[in-house]
Amino acid sequence: MSRNVVQLPEAGARDDAALGASLIAAAREMVPLLRDREAQAIAAREVPDETIRAFQDAGFFKVLQPARYGGYELSPSVYCEIAKTLAEGCMGSAWVYGVIAVHNWQLALFDPQAAEDVWSRDPSVLISSSYMPTGKPTKVEGGYRLSGRWAFSSGSKHCDWVVLGANMVAEEGGAPEPFNFLLPREDYEIIDTWRVMGLCPTGSNDIVVEDAFVPAHRVLREKDMFDLACPGHATNASALYRIPFAQIFNRTVSTTSLGSLRRAIEVFIAATREKRATYTGQRLASDTTIQEAIADVKLTLHDLELRLASDLAELDRRAASGDWPIERRAELGHHTTAMVSKCVEAVDKLMLFSGGKAIYLGNAIQRAFLDIHCARAHVANNPYPYARNVGALAFGFENSTMDL
Repeated sequence: MSRNVVQLPEAGARDDAALGASLIAAAREMVPLLRDREAQAIAAREVPDETIRAFQDAGFFKVLQPARYGGYELSPSVYCEIAKTLAEGCMGSAWVYGVIAVHNWQLALFDPQAAEDVWSRDPSVLISSSYMPTGKPTKVEGGYRLSGRWAFSSGSKHCDWVVLGANMVAEEGGAPEPFNFLLPREDYEIIDTWRVMGLCPTGSNDIVVEDAFVPAHRVLREKDMFDLACPGHATNASALYRIPFAQIFNRTVSTTSLGSLRRAIEVFIAATREKRATYTGQRLASDTTIQEAIADVKLTLHDLELRLASDLAELDRRAASGDWPIERRAELGHHTTAMVSKCVEAVDKLMLFSGGKAIYLGNAIQRAFLDIHCARAHVANNPYPYARNVGALAFGFENSTMDL
């Protein structure tokens, strides 16, 4: 093992609850800073370098990272709470945190040599991704040659490695299926394409690879992640790494919408409390339709946060027991993919009653409106196929997706 690998205290010598609480408190303290930098991040179309350094200094990227590389191996509930809290400051910055940090968890599923390749000299190295299976792999001695172009690699500028998707046949006579390929920065180019209406700070640019060699130990079959039979499990024995990949990753792209919605409703209430209608002079806060809208949004947010907390606690329990019935996996998957649609409905109500001032650039409710709508465009936040699968399983049909 590399001399740079860090060993954490033996089990029982560290108070994980206190550590998690301190990390969440640090995220809360960072909210005003993120709000101050939000306009800069939107204009630059990427999270400022100093914000990424602040996340690193706070230890946020260590939350799901293996202990052998200095990580904390904490519950996903800590990770999601950090992301949700940061989104109250800047959803785009929180999105980048969540997406990058989840790769520190996924790397533990690869062959252990892959983690050595990435972290043996510097455990703080970060990884981006684009899982869309657009790559073209060719099997060669010792691994694969990979070429292709991928979109939506959030935070890629801040990362020295990338995980990319491609379909290929795993077994003779089988159908093509998705695999993940891990490549270093010198093997790919980042193309500046990120000009969008929301989530502007995520810098989710394109990745281009031209005939790069990827050794076999840096290739991971998605079916192995679905089956909880990954090569990294032999080395990373923590229950944290016995959670199906999609149950973690899909919450990465849904959780930040909750933080953004919380910020939006707080801003709306503060702005509307003493606001008066231009023509009548009536206090808008006395409008019963607006009062009902606020009640609906608060209920939606409360219910979604309770569901998220309950689901994350269940992931911890099932990881420890190894009990993952497919029907429940489908339900848990539907829970997270439906969250952002609920946030869209809620933030639409706030935007509807925000008046003309909300159409000016820089309005906080407008930002939440645009960011949450853009989050809904992510394939993992499309609830319809997940809902159909839950219903089909209830009627005795076979599971139709590995994204659970």
